[in-house]
Amino acid sequence: MLRTIDLRGRVLSPAELLAVVPRADAARDEALATAARLVDDVARRGEEALREQAARFDRVSDHAIRVPAAHLDEALRDLDPAIRAALDEAIDRVRTASAAQVPAPTVTELSDGARVTQRWQPVRRVGLYVPGGKAVYPSSVVMNVVPAQVAGVREVALASPPQAAFGGRVHPVILAAARLLGVTEVYAMGGAGAIGAFAHGVAEIELDPVDVVTGPGNNFVASAKRAVAGRVGTDSEAGATEILIVADDSATPDLVAVDLVSQAEHDEQASAVLVTDSAALAEAVQAALPARVEATRHSERVTAAFHGPQSAVVLVDDLAQATAFSNAYAPEHLELHLADPRPEDFVNAGAVFVGPYTPVSLGDYLAGSNHVLPTGGQARYSAGLSAATFLRPQQVVQYDREALYRVKDAIVTLAEAEALPAHGEAVTARFEA
Repeated sequence: MLRTIDLRGRVLSPAELLAVVPRADAARDEALATAARLVDDVARRGEEALREQAARFDRVSDHAIRVPAAHLDEALRDLDPAIRAALDEAIDRVRTASAAQVPAPTVTELSDGARVTQRWQPVRRVGLYVPGGKAVYPSSVVMNVVPAQVAGVREVALASPPQAAFGGRVHPVILAAARLLGVTEVYAMGGAGAIGAFAHGVAEIELDPVDVVTGPGNNFVASAKRAVAGRVGTDSEAGATEILIVADDSATPDLVAVDLVSQAEHDEQASAVLVTDSAALAEAVQAALPARVEATRHSERVTAAFHGPQSAVVLVDDLAQATAFSNAYAPEHLELHLADPRPEDFVNAGAVFVGPYTPVSLGDYLAGSNHVLPTGGQARYSAGLSAATFLRPQQVVQYDREALYRVKDAIVTLAEAEALPAHGEAVTARFEA
């Protein structure tokens, strides 16, 4: 079901490796142009633009964009106890893992009376996006809200698309998860327009602009973040999902197959890539895929993702070539099905899942790690969502008179070298009689 790309016997540069399996760049380019228009429309016309976009994309109208508190309470009251228990467990695990991401303040004494303190300040207000198109993601409520709370963010606003099936309300399980976490500011708005609303604010619905926007979504949501970057902070552009599996002949073909299917069910633009030095494993995985695809609920979506240019089986000579390919590709999710996995060698990935009992699905829900991760190769320079996303490192500098005097001459020398004499004068003035 997946095309095969044979790299055996070839020596390729990182750029050539990256070009071997193209991502859905055409779709992303189109999404960027569309998202920018939608964001600008919301910035100019506010609620009117949001309602037009809801009618166009979500097939709803006359709904309450700002969710009434009663809807949140009702959703939590009616939540399936089994789902609530699973959410409670996920919240506990993500909260514990996120707490480890908050650095302690540090004080550096450079000399007597010369102190620099490094502290981490949370942003004041955040807008968190939870998708609601092809699937419902209460887990994304947990993954967005908990790290923000752990970081100390004071104001948390959440948005998710209105659902025609629920009379224009946000999906009740999303509302219940928000209520479970104490989030009271929730908006029924989706896609690029929601990102624009967070960034610019919408006075008619009493939505104030936020400082940081985070959350996963499709390519339009990811592109909207790019459109508002600079006005607000954003996390990485978590667009259509990716899984790259590096496997050798020790891997179980059916487990590799089912893990490829598990991520391809998200979206027709999802990327599913297997890299292996075993032709026998590649053949066995290809043989296992049809039955897995046929049996799954979203078989048409999976099939479309597998047939897209972004998905493939890649044959390599050895583990070194597989590692080089993975590091060039920088996947959102990386699974290692290897006799000797050596995760320390795989340096570019949103998250790394090691061994046959650590599927990506574990990370999506209950590993304690965050599932909002960079896509499109951004893992080369960007990190997944964490408490650090909502924190700003800030330096507090405090010198006494004697400490400043000891560096006075050096400051003056550098100020003169840069033709900025007033810089030096600001120091020497403190020691004039």
